[in-house]
Amino acid sequence: MKRFLTLLFTTLLLSAALCVSASASNYDSVAEELADIGMFRGTSSGFELDRAPTRSEAAIMLVRLYGAEEEAASSYQAGEISHPFTDVGETAAPYVAWLYTNGITNGTSSTTFGSGSCSAQNYVVFLLRALGYKDGTDFQYADAAAFAMTHGLFDTSLVGGVFLRDDLAALTYQALACELKDGSTYLLDSLIQDGAIDAEAAKPITDKIESYRTLASLSAAERMDTDFTMSMDMDFTMEGQSDGQPIQEKESMSTTASGNIQMVLSETPQMAMTMKMTMLDETVDLGLWLRDGWLYVRMDQDAYRQDISAEMDEFMALYQQLMGQGYQSNVSMMMPFIDSITTKTSGGNTVYTLTLNRAFEALYHDLFSVILDEVMPMMQQAGIDFSLDFNVDTFSYTYTVDSNNQLKNATADMVMDVTVGFKQGEADTISLAISMDMDMTMDINAMGDQVKVSYPSDLSQFPEITAEVPATTTSAA
Repeated sequence: MKRFLTLLFTTLLLSAALCVSASASNYDSVAEELADIGMFRGTSSGFELDRAPTRSEAAIMLVRLYGAEEEAASSYQAGEISHPFTDVGETAAPYVAWLYTNGITNGTSSTTFGSGSCSAQNYVVFLLRALGYKDGTDFQYADAAAFAMTHGLFDTSLVGGVFLRDDLAALTYQALACELKDGSTYLLDSLIQDGAIDAEAAKPITDKIESYRTLASLSAAERMDTDFTMSMDMDFTMEGQSDGQPIQEKESMSTTASGNIQMVLSETPQMAMTMKMTMLDETVDLGLWLRDGWLYVRMDQDAYRQDISAEMDEFMALYQQLMGQGYQSNVSMMMPFIDSITTKTSGGNTVYTLTLNRAFEALYHDLFSVILDEVMPMMQQAGIDFSLDFNVDTFSYTYTVDSNNQLKNATADMVMDVTVGFKQGEADTISLAISMDMDMTMDINAMGDQVKVSYPSDLSQFPEITAEVPATTTSAA
């Protein structure tokens, strides 16, 4: 079991670093917060987050994001605005009329607005317009999703499936924290200044945005040198049968790791990470270096050593694109996943505690499911049925900032339960339940120009790996 647990732990740890099935609606708390400021409203059936939004519902949201709901209602009532569409209900009519009169949106034909569902692409374009961007000038309609992501809008349906009112709520919440095109402020603050949203009602959201903007600015140094330590306690319970024989085992395992990270975030990022990890009485030394578009990896375990290198062309191209377009995801993209941010003063320091909500767990789950869906066909071809589910009980971060407004350290705490099912034929059926508690601390050694990235002197000797597979190894691959 020891080797099996080592392999399983490594797989889970790597998967966790990448990205938990989720319910049909994940952003209930986001919808509630939007409802408190009059931005999102339900029907007699509630918020109906588990169905696709209609184009009319998206139009209503867009007018609210322009801060023009009252203007649209009064102008429509006075006969000052109208629309030519025969498929728009009375509830949506003032909103559609305002958008049509102001040239912001058109219908699917000269007499129909469109009674079908609103796609993520449609809604992202609406949000970009509300932020001051113009399609055809600032971005092209076909590229709207990519453009939106570089400006703080992440379509959660990309990992969850069909675009639902649930995802519309999440995107709207992100948009409220996005900077306007002119850089003057963020959207929610602009709506408050214009009197479209009550400042007191919006205070819980604005406090969260302001706190996270401050926190993000403190931890967004382009150069950083930090030491880190990590500890994880896990309890395993395995039941089932192997080769027809019953299995029932329990085991506990503790894992520790420590190391250093040096990084320079520029157009050509540079990074060095060295780490020593101890697991099941075995120690692994791991080194990872990013230099001039190349990734170098070294692993030492007992008498075994492996060095490899790889050119990171696609990664570099994406990174440079994001850097060039002003990547804002550090604030607005995260907003739907933040449950709370609290601050307190301790010994001259300011301590920020950030707690993530169930929506983050659901996104995490969906991302993992996407990865699992890619792997499952290969496992099924091998005659293996595999299932995985997990629940995150705690996911929180603590940041300590000194009196000079400099980040001193950061900690992360995660408590998670994982259930793994494995079946191969009739003889092997295993169920494995895992409880894990992980704590990680990062101590900042230096930030700014004094940070230098250190590399091994023998990087040129690292063998290059490629995607090409020699014909003689096809069957083995």
